[in-house]
Amino acid sequence: MSSYVPAELRRLVALRADGLCEYCLIHEDDTFLGCQVEHIISEKHGGLTESENLAYACVFCNRFKGTDLGTLDLTGRNLIRFFNPRTDRWQGHFRMDGSRIEPVSDIGEATVRIFGMNAPDRVHERQELLRAGRYPSFEAIARLKSGE
Repeated sequence: MSSYVPAELRRLVALRADGLCEYCLIHEDDTFLGCQVEHIISEKHGGLTESENLAYACVFCNRFKGTDLGTLDLTGRNLIRFFNPRTDRWQGHFRMDGSRIEPVSDIGEATVRIFGMNAPDRVHERQELLRAGRYPSFEAIARLKSGE
């Protein structure tokens, strides 16, 4: 169970994210279910309900992440943490390749795989948005150019 996140804190998180999912960079206006405020480190792992532990996430990234902090690498030997939008630069872990989000680090690979970022339905959604000139959105392009 998640604690209550005050409305003002929710607004701050959404504004800081420019209305983007901080993981897959889809704009909240371009996803049917919008975005949610999520705990980067879940409360069950001691994460607090404070600005530096909150991210804006689309329903799909949030659902697949759940309360997890990371996963095993493909060899099954090493624990790899997930991308943290408060401490990591997006470009340090991912790159856009058309409608696909390609990992460029172990953290990126773990995040893309577990969050299902390149699941067929999600790639299809981004393909359609790309055709419509809505992905990446203006906000996502600005964010990528600024190096955030």
